[in-house]
Amino acid sequence: MSRKETPRTMPDLPEVNFSDSGDVRYLHLGTEWVQGSMLIDEPYDIELEYVQRMMAGLLFMAPADVYRKHAMQLGLGSAALTKFCYKKLRMKTTAVEINPQVVTACRVWFKLPRDDLRLHVIEADASVEIQKPQHHGTVDLLHVDLYDHEAAAPVLDSADFYAQCHELLTEDGVMTVNLFGRDSSYQQSLEKIAEAFGPQAVWAFRPTREGNTVVLAQREPTRPDRADLLLRAGEIESRAGLPAKKWLRLFKPVV
Repeated sequence: MSRKETPRTMPDLPEVNFSDSGDVRYLHLGTEWVQGSMLIDEPYDIELEYVQRMMAGLLFMAPADVYRKHAMQLGLGSAALTKFCYKKLRMKTTAVEINPQVVTACRVWFKLPRDDLRLHVIEADASVEIQKPQHHGTVDLLHVDLYDHEAAAPVLDSADFYAQCHELLTEDGVMTVNLFGRDSSYQQSLEKIAEAFGPQAVWAFRPTREGNTVVLAQREPTRPDRADLLLRAGEIESRAGLPAKKWLRLFKPVV
């Protein structure tokens, strides 16, 4: 489903609230569906497994160069990816979020820092914002996680949208997408991503227990050998604390 042609308006935006369970805080958009989470005592870590997998683009990036790179999130959620890229990886980080209530909630309840020279949170419709020329060719890690309050299907999921995402990326840039929903078709979404990026550029994880499938697409396809990926995964685990070696058991090219 794509809403690119009809940008959403303020009356359509749901109320934002949160709940705590033990040491975890959850973000909701007026329903029981979890839109994001945070470890209350470790607010800059990534708590959800699928969100950790959204960082798999690091497998295609030299660890020593990460802090020089630019990460962009389409959909802020609980700001887990935004905070991790900004605070843990020291990257330049841009997030695009249509709902100003979500931005406020992340500042107040989820420890999202204020904007500065490296952090920029843009209140805008992602389908409109990513068409602006100043963003094209500037993003090294692009994270796409765009769901409404019903969590039924991606809000933006057309071949045209993914082609615009492709235009955001640097030559070595990587996009990861969360595919989840009662009404969404994984295979159809995968085909749209492959149409925009080329089948050789697309990798995918197995689904999590909760049903989230993370798909990765490279601007320029590569096929690192397993030894190189294992070495890179070890660096990610030691530098970033993410379970990257486990990823390699669950992650492969789609063709």
